[in-house]
Amino acid sequence: MIEWLIAGAALGTAGVGAAAWPRIKERGLDQWLPGYLATGQQRRDPLPGQPVHLILCIGDHYEPKLGGAPPAQAQERVTRWCNEYPKLFEAFRDSDGKPPQHSFFYPVEEYEPQYLDQLAELCRRGYGEVEVHLHHDNDTSENLRQTLLDFKQKLYQQHGLLSTHGETGEVGYAFIHGNWALDNARPDGRWCGVNNELDVLRETGCFVDMTLPSAPSVTQTSTINSIYYAVDEPTQPKSHQDGVRVGTMPRPDKSLLLIQGPLLFDWSRRKLGILPRVENACLQGNQAPSAARLKLWLRAGVQVPTRPDWYFVKLHTHGANEQNMPVLLGSAMQTFHQHLQQRAETDSAFKFHYVSAREMTNLVHAAEANWQGTVQEARDYLWKKQ
Repeated sequence: MIEWLIAGAALGTAGVGAAAWPRIKERGLDQWLPGYLATGQQRRDPLPGQPVHLILCIGDHYEPKLGGAPPAQAQERVTRWCNEYPKLFEAFRDSDGKPPQHSFFYPVEEYEPQYLDQLAELCRRGYGEVEVHLHHDNDTSENLRQTLLDFKQKLYQQHGLLSTHGETGEVGYAFIHGNWALDNARPDGRWCGVNNELDVLRETGCFVDMTLPSAPSVTQTSTINSIYYAVDEPTQPKSHQDGVRVGTMPRPDKSLLLIQGPLLFDWSRRKLGILPRVENACLQGNQAPSAARLKLWLRAGVQVPTRPDWYFVKLHTHGANEQNMPVLLGSAMQTFHQHLQQRAETDSAFKFHYVSAREMTNLVHAAEANWQGTVQEARDYLWKKQ
């Protein structure tokens, strides 16, 4: 019980014991702490000289109209990204010679053709890809299905975005759920409403969900630091609570791939000098990337067992937020990229790879198939950019 009380206090509870329990549940700690304690052996730092391929993806809940922004402000947010991102990061290259990548998960309900055209041009210049994001409430599976199909076709046909399966030609997309409420995950049923959402996503071409981790939200799953397949239970919410870890057994029929970002306690940053804070893979104004955080991301061990040298690090952010732009479009991010380059130059065992959501998915499937080639050669393993 002491771990529960310590963790609850670390997340900002005012007290301990029974008084802390409501706060612990509100922030979803009861969902993931048991799994965290049970998987302690999974979390370890790579040994000196051990081959490490950092596979880094930034999934951006990219919302130009965030906070009810008027058109002029929303337009300025998009223009700033498209103008500043290449200037800031064109000088950086990963171990494959690629510049930093940014995956723009664009919200269906904020569709504006001019914003997507600008982002599409940025992506064509080699700095990222656009995927699908959605905020909805009290929805139905029928409406959700049509919403996703319509938006997928708009992105593909009108803006030249998204990707196709190399064998079937199907148009596919990566997905992040708004308000973290994937598959009706909130106990109150808000911000979704669809218990069979995993099936709807899969059937409309979604090849991966990257919503998690959602801590400190009640929507957080018990499964953490994992790449896994979840099978929908159409009458039950939160079917992705657990699933089959990729690479441990064959893929279940009618399952959806989920790639989680790192979630663990950070004992190097302590509340009141005693209690650990939580590393939840978020990049924002008060959570800049750093060498110290990179160490935690690697320690989380989000991997496919057949490629123990590949470390999948999926981060998330809200990039179209002025409070976060000083980090995402500023010196903190530049310093982080410099750190990656310097580490690779001084440590021959360390390689780093900037990838999009699509490329990370391809690499997961390649690792699952016991791929022994390079990261660069597997970037287009299944899903190919239009």
